[in-house]
Amino acid sequence: MLAIPAQGTTGLYHLAIVYPTQAALGDALERLISADIPLGGSADHGVSEALYLRDPDGNGVELYWDRPNEQWPRDANGNLAMYTRLLNLEKVLEARSAAHVG
Repeated sequence: MLAIPAQGTTGLYHLAIVYPTQAALGDALERLISADIPLGGSADHGVSEALYLRDPDGNGVELYWDRPNEQWPRDANGNLAMYTRLLNLEKVLEARSAAHVG
């Protein structure tokens, strides 16, 4: 059964925006930091790295990049083994810096 959104709400769970590289996600993170926009959270899912925040209306926004398929975690049988771990934000920012060098 579908739940009907409360009156005055969008019913939107969240908006997700995919970035092409970790460096591009790092650039977005740097811009959020510079603009004093707080993160609601962040996560490393094995297959992707994500930043979570809220828009001015309180809707969830996810900014993420997908790791290349060959880097996805797999179990001993070759099955996808996604997880949710704390994202190393410094590593994401370092990827941005490395991409801007040279």
